[in-house]
Amino acid sequence: MRVLVDRLWPRGLSKEKARIDIWLKEIAPSDQLRRWFSHDPEKWGEFKKRYFKELGSKQELVSQIVQQARKAAVTLLYGAKEERCNNATALQEYLKTRIKD
Repeated sequence: MRVLVDRLWPRGLSKEKARIDIWLKEIAPSDQLRRWFSHDPEKWGEFKKRYFKELGSKQELVSQIVQQARKAAVTLLYGAKEERCNNATALQEYLKTRIKD
């Protein structure tokens, strides 16, 4: 399953080319948090802390991904150019702790 986890649609990417099964824009960081972080690696630790707190209030969406991941592979898609410090990698880290439970 391919899940887009950004609040905004990636620029220049058609829906056909993306082959997205589901777009969970509600699981993305809030606009305020996204703007504050601005993909600054120095803010990465604090970003994850704040994003994980936000995810605490989005447990239905988290559960949706966890349930799917227990059945088959889930690919989290994102539009950021930064490959290591983005909301999808933070979400992946958060989900791994939930899948083990």
